[in-house]
Amino acid sequence: MDETTRREPAFEAESEAYTLFQRGAVFLREKHPAQAAMLLAQALDLEPGRNSIREALGRAEFALGMYDEAEGRFRDIVAVAPDNDYAHYALGRSLLELGRPDEARAHLRLARALRPGSDLYRAANGALDQPE
Repeated sequence: MDETTRREPAFEAESEAYTLFQRGAVFLREKHPAQAAMLLAQALDLEPGRNSIREALGRAEFALGMYDEAEGRFRDIVAVAPDNDYAHYALGRSLLELGRPDEARAHLRLARALRPGSDLYRAANGALDQPE
């Protein structure tokens, strides 16, 4: 779930939250979602309004199979940033894992509409639209 362009978080590089976020992001990139989730949850406690932290934590939770938690994270992002294509994509993926394909379809289609050139979003929509 990592094709989109990422923006750098807009908080102080010397802050504890930023340090936790950076360390958590490294664990996430190195495929250690449990360690990432622990650090990212601490960062989110310090900076509760940061979508960059919410997204990373949601990705870690998804990787851990914590789909309810991931759904909540990505819903929080979509609520404040309805044009965030990746949040719609990740929310759709979480909803699929929770067995809610109709809800998932709406978010996956919206992600594709927001970023029509994305092969990731095209594949997700294509797979969802295939008959079982």
